[in-house]
Amino acid sequence: MASSEPDRYGSPSAFAPPPPRLPRWPLLIMFGLVPLWWLAGAFYLIWPLFGAVLLALLIVRGRVPLPPATGIWLLFLTLVLLSATQLPTPVSLLPFGLRLGYYVTALVVGVYVYVYARERGDVPGALVPLCMFWFGLVVLGWLGVLAPRFELTTLMEILLPGGVAHHPYIQDLVHVSAAEWSKLSLSPIYRPTAPFPYTNNYGGAYAMTLPCVVAYTMLCRRGILRWALMVSLPLSLVPAFLTLNRVMFASLGAGLAVLGVRAALRGNVRVGASVIGVIIIGGLTTLLIPVADMINSRVEASDTNTDRFSLYAEVIRRMWDSPWLGYGAPVTVDTVTAEVPVGTQGQLWTVLFSHGVPALLCFLAWFVVAAVKTARARSAPGQWLAVIPIICMVQIPFYGMADPTITIAYYGVAVAMALTEREAGARRASPERPVRSPTVVTG
Repeated sequence: MASSEPDRYGSPSAFAPPPPRLPRWPLLIMFGLVPLWWLAGAFYLIWPLFGAVLLALLIVRGRVPLPPATGIWLLFLTLVLLSATQLPTPVSLLPFGLRLGYYVTALVVGVYVYVYARERGDVPGALVPLCMFWFGLVVLGWLGVLAPRFELTTLMEILLPGGVAHHPYIQDLVHVSAAEWSKLSLSPIYRPTAPFPYTNNYGGAYAMTLPCVVAYTMLCRRGILRWALMVSLPLSLVPAFLTLNRVMFASLGAGLAVLGVRAALRGNVRVGASVIGVIIIGGLTTLLIPVADMINSRVEASDTNTDRFSLYAEVIRRMWDSPWLGYGAPVTVDTVTAEVPVGTQGQLWTVLFSHGVPALLCFLAWFVVAAVKTARARSAPGQWLAVIPIICMVQIPFYGMADPTITIAYYGVAVAMALTEREAGARRASPERPVRSPTVVTG
């Protein structure tokens, strides 16, 4: 008689019906329709609501296996919630609630994707919503290239009460524009941003999503989606390069370096060839777009470095007055040269200033554990997905992630963890057989 106890992988007993499988359509709506949400001015505001829908589906399903390091993130969320006691005014509750919603949504999406990929064994299918997001990123990036002055008063901006819509933070989220540029400059440099309000978010999301797209093309040998992605990869380089995001280039460089070293140590020719291919395509793009010269010109014409360092110094100075729970949110002060609040210009500084040292340690620990867990991947797609935590850790000191980009990171890492576990299970079952890509689909 079969045992009534769950097996080591959490399979249901012989006497209990299996839990219902999670559908993919909520992820397709959430990620695949981002251009629509952006045009409506609802991208940032509706994101936590999608998280609530996914959470409801997980609760209805029941018996949800959690990905590794979930406990660390739950502790981080607890500390963030406690830091609300440090908020200076009730007005700060709205942006605080949004940021908390993004952190919670990231966890919910990660768990949902992890369960979906784990129980169905369909890693390429799990990546499809993120590939659809990639198409939106490329198309809207080209909008920023071809029509950089495009902006729109959105439906959400009209519907929100005036006091809310004109809050500086909310205004950035609901009033959409295709690119950032200096309106005081006689010869401005246009840097694509859409569907995000800031170009750094675009660069960060691009760097996180690229490994997922490459992994999908490796998992699928044929199909319309695969060839569409293959065409989109070189097309994506123009808007990505024109963001002039130094940290985007640095994080991708670090990811490719780690990927190349692992491929060399493991003798994985396929991974090594893919890394060389990406580097060659990127190098050819620099012949058309003088990125280095454009970045140098921008840095010389602005005070971005000075402003950043003054903000970082102010965070360190103020941290000692509230090290355990921080200040609840970034604050605007007149003691720095930058026009943006203290506790911005980098997720590390946002968490440290807003939520305290323990919260920062939990935040960083999750990415470290994710990097260690996913580094065990042996297949070429798995190794590409495994560099997502590396890319994120390079970005954390410089780019903010208290927005939908943290969900993209969690999504990619969740797929990587599910794939790594499947590969480990295959090795235990057949220790003498090499690990291959787990699924090859045709559509």
